[in-house]
Amino acid sequence: MATVNPYITYEGNCEEAFNFYKTIFGGEFENLSRFKEMPSEHPIPDSEADKIMHVSLQISKETVLMGSDSSPAFGPPCIVGNNISVSINADTEDEAKRLFEGLSEGGQVNMPLEKTFWGSLFGMFTDKYGINWMVSYNYEQ
Repeated sequence: MATVNPYITYEGNCEEAFNFYKTIFGGEFENLSRFKEMPSEHPIPDSEADKIMHVSLQISKETVLMGSDSSPAFGPPCIVGNNISVSINADTEDEAKRLFEGLSEGGQVNMPLEKTFWGSLFGMFTDKYGINWMVSYNYEQ
């Protein structure tokens, strides 16, 4: 069964926010990646290089708080109110495909579901009700 977690996009202060959250929830970052760590086929402007591409913090047994900075190189700007997505982590590739296809029907696909350089099947969309979603399946389970 898929797990669901909140994913928050920031206007450049993701690292500051997650360091604050860590003081409240405790724990350590499970992942912290910067845009400059992307493969060279994805050129990043110098102004974006040190921004957070992805960070995750386990805040309970069931919940991981995740986030990133917005980047004009990879999507629309962050607007408070549309900066939270529902992130679904599927147990199988087939489940990820089924969820992505079903939930995105009638909506707007922002990033097709495809294999990524970080080892996941991943895609993003806004459903027909205006809700932002991320669907992923990690091949290294």
